[in-house]
Amino acid sequence: MNVPVNEANQSGSAVVRIEHLTHAYGEHVAVRDLSLEVRQGEIFGFLGPNGSGKTTLFRILCTLIRPSQDQPPTNVRILGMDLLSQREAIRQQIGVVFQYPSLDKQLTADENLRHHGHLYGIRGAELNRRMERLLSRLKLIDRRYEKVGNFSGGMRRRVELAKGLLNQPRVLLLDEPSTGLDPGARIDLWHYLQEIQAHDGVTILMTTHLMDEADKCGRLAIMEKGSLVACDSPATLKSTLGGDVITLSTSDPNRARELIQKNFDIIPEPIDQTLRIQRERGHEFIPALIGALPGLVESVSVGKPTLEDVFIHFTGHRFG
Repeated sequence: MNVPVNEANQSGSAVVRIEHLTHAYGEHVAVRDLSLEVRQGEIFGFLGPNGSGKTTLFRILCTLIRPSQDQPPTNVRILGMDLLSQREAIRQQIGVVFQYPSLDKQLTADENLRHHGHLYGIRGAELNRRMERLLSRLKLIDRRYEKVGNFSGGMRRRVELAKGLLNQPRVLLLDEPSTGLDPGARIDLWHYLQEIQAHDGVTILMTTHLMDEADKCGRLAIMEKGSLVACDSPATLKSTLGGDVITLSTSDPNRARELIQKNFDIIPEPIDQTLRIQRERGHEFIPALIGALPGLVESVSVGKPTLEDVFIHFTGHRFG
């Protein structure tokens, strides 16, 4: 499969460089011969459904697990450091926010951050300075001495983000950062991430299964069954489809497909009980399409390509 990859990825400014990464759990290959680069200061997303390999990739980049296969030779470098031989050095330069909270709910926000700082050897006035700055920035300063067990999901996520930034990382990795957040908290989270990127120059990598979240990333790697199927900016990925996407629901997909091919020399893409057609100025084509399928059309919609459409285009099935 030819994976569209932005040529700019090949620059020498890569903060993360992955070459021929494979990881298997027994007979199950979770990540298959994956290669890509992440540039300095970008927000880079890994989009995929459960089982796509994005969580395994996240754990590898966090140095929690080692790649299980070295043929062809695997080369993973973060900030120029080799993932296999310089794990401890890498850990000093990255921040990690896991999908599920790692906070002690019986401790205050202040205590959670203070204990985390000690793990990095940060103490005294320097630790206080960093904590003060992060708690103020994330609008938690007035709640710093309250137990996090009393916090909302959005507030806990902000404490997690403060933990991930406490060691002043150059690379921040987030696993499904919006898990459990309501829409308002998700908007706030993205405001903080974009501020971190813009003002601190931190490179942000995240996994997600949410299309709207993926759309906010500067670039996106779409994964399916352990393989990279597409990689570029969301806008560029959507533009590869061209024109509009027409989705047709019909009582007889096979017959409708035959008639569309016969009348318009178009081969629709069958997805479950629907047919998809990519066409310029799709709204103008709808009357002729319905007229060619008497009694077969249950519903029809037309719209600009979405990331869901991109996923379907490259994998042949719906997301999830």
